[in-house]
Amino acid sequence: MKVGVIGGSGYVGGELARLLLPHPEVELTTVTSRSNVGEFLFTVHPNLRGATQLKFTPPNISQISDNCDLVFTAMPHGKSLELVPQLMETGIKIIDMGADYRLHNPADYDKWYNWKHTHPELLDEAVYGIPELHREEIKNAKLIGCPGCMSTATILGLAPLVKAGVIEKNRIVADVKIGSSGAGQKPTIASHHPERAGGVRPYNVVTHRHVAEVEQELNLLTDEKVTVCFTPHAVNMIRGILSTIHAFLKEPQSTKDIWKYYRSMYQNEHFIRFVKFKKGPYQLPNPKITMGTNYVDIGFELDPRTRRIIAFSAIDNLMRGASGQGVQCMNIMLGFEETTGLECQGYHPM
Repeated sequence: MKVGVIGGSGYVGGELARLLLPHPEVELTTVTSRSNVGEFLFTVHPNLRGATQLKFTPPNISQISDNCDLVFTAMPHGKSLELVPQLMETGIKIIDMGADYRLHNPADYDKWYNWKHTHPELLDEAVYGIPELHREEIKNAKLIGCPGCMSTATILGLAPLVKAGVIEKNRIVADVKIGSSGAGQKPTIASHHPERAGGVRPYNVVTHRHVAEVEQELNLLTDEKVTVCFTPHAVNMIRGILSTIHAFLKEPQSTKDIWKYYRSMYQNEHFIRFVKFKKGPYQLPNPKITMGTNYVDIGFELDPRTRRIIAFSAIDNLMRGASGQGVQCMNIMLGFEETTGLECQGYHPM
């Protein structure tokens, strides 16, 4: 199967190329970039030196359709809005890495992104790309809206508790720390390293757009309305996300009970790891241990005094929060073993 990456000069595009080049079931034939046409991929992504002689090409629809069976669109939010319908007309399968086809309700784009969706007819057709929640739909999908990185960590940390109906659905607080690569390749004054290093910066404290995805997906698991308070923090690391989630139990629960809820949903999920130990330096999830992998590390602690559960969900934002999850969806769509090309273990120490 021939695959391509449209918008391949960013961090997500580079990670997609890194995963797709050695993938045993696909051939990476096309990587586009408007600003780097004719340049070798390794000019922008130096880790790919020696792995490929591919050069960036312009995003020409005809050439893409001639050379690809499936494409990843890895462009800034709003940029794939008009491109995706054109690609779909050619019959190509699409995994959109941006936000343009993640939300099912067109009004949510007005509310959270401040622009009107011009192809609302495709929102019902697009499948939200978390395999643990939508695997059967992904198998037959033509268009995937790949989830946001912080959304992925938070949804997977909360889903078993919401589905089991054991927490208060309107008292959920997600405190999320994210590395600088989550801001993309082009720095702003706030994400510039001298401003970020050595500090912790809360941002979009009550209005972050990933809330829309989190609530959309969790509300599919229950008849009770779920409301999530969500605040991200920019921290001094390059990759990784830790979502610390505070929720309140309706009735007292034991540690054994909570394990039962998580295992009932994730027991057979290859990329979900449970982390709750009494030994070693990493007794609860830490994004450092997920670097370069597609794993989601999930753990929790109970606070009986306040009937609170604190769930922790750690991922690599560029892997499970973006490119790795995209390749996992591709494997499902094309009928490959789901873990193909994603079996890398993390590094330690890092």
